[in-house]
Amino acid sequence: MPALVTLSGRLVRLEPLSHAAIDDLVAAASEDRSTYAFTRVPNGRDEMVSYVEAALAEQAEGRTLPFAIRWLATDRLVGATRLMHLEYWQGPLPWPPGSLGVVGEIPSVADIGYTWLGASAQGTGVNRESKYLLLSHAFDTWNVHRITLKADVRNVRSRAAIEALGAHFDGVRRAESRGADDTVRDTAFYSILHSEWPAVRERLLPRLAPLEAAVEAA
Repeated sequence: MPALVTLSGRLVRLEPLSHAAIDDLVAAASEDRSTYAFTRVPNGRDEMVSYVEAALAEQAEGRTLPFAIRWLATDRLVGATRLMHLEYWQGPLPWPPGSLGVVGEIPSVADIGYTWLGASAQGTGVNRESKYLLLSHAFDTWNVHRITLKADVRNVRSRAAIEALGAHFDGVRRAESRGADDTVRDTAFYSILHSEWPAVRERLLPRLAPLEAAVEAA
């Protein structure tokens, strides 16, 4: 199982998700929910408790590393995100094919997902720096081969944010899952390879600099 870690930037701190975060996350998710049409965000304390407990259960199995997002300018938890669908390619190939195989301490590939922010933190740079911190940890600490990001094909806002990172568009998987609006959704898949990370990082860093300058001026 990957070690728990806190990831700190200039705008945000990604803290290991815990039961202690539940009430603050309920408050964040209770702001204007109009942007959640294509994103499943817990609504109310009962759903948030279930959400956190499910994430921690997957974490205990070594399948995910979930975080609460703290916006440093306000010292509030404003959302959540995670490194998920962790796969471990070390050791002998599993048999039968498709079985889980070896679980180790260092994942070989991962997804970034289950990201949501309260309305007050959207459009502030919080999401951008959060993604940067996750990508840095995955590529520079874990040395993963690939990061996958995906979104409901109709979610123009999320897809634009992923594309702004410099992720490669891999295509659309039709009827990929059940959507947040209880329809059968098509999903747009994106990826960043280890060999592409230096260029993605160089593209992202100048876009983080104006956000850091704004924090210093505040």
